[in-house]
Amino acid sequence: MNEVHLPHHHNFDTEQKIKSMPGVEEFQAAADILKLLGDASRIRIFWILCHCEECVINISAMVDMSSPAVSHHLKLLKTSGLVVSRREGKEMYYSAAKTPEAELLHHTIEKMLSFSCPFGCEIL
Repeated sequence: MNEVHLPHHHNFDTEQKIKSMPGVEEFQAAADILKLLGDASRIRIFWILCHCEECVINISAMVDMSSPAVSHHLKLLKTSGLVVSRREGKEMYYSAAKTPEAELLHHTIEKMLSFSCPFGCEIL
């Protein structure tokens, strides 16, 4: 980070703290994920996939959405790294990624909604 000189000095250690502040790129990455989760349907789909591995047809039935709409949401979640997929024959199965970011979002969603994971709070 570039050297920052604040216009007002309040005898705080602010300039020293700013030196260790993450860069714009890190904040942009966080903003992109939060923007992605700005859609209730995507949050629901992500939450479901934290608890089970499923195909598009079953996810569609669970969230009462068309398969193309669910596929669109899954593509965005997968591109962000929050969801992974695997192929078994002709069927594609989706689940939450086993990453610290996905686990943090899983717990955050449950804390915000004040409910607990019915399956033990481990991302499958």
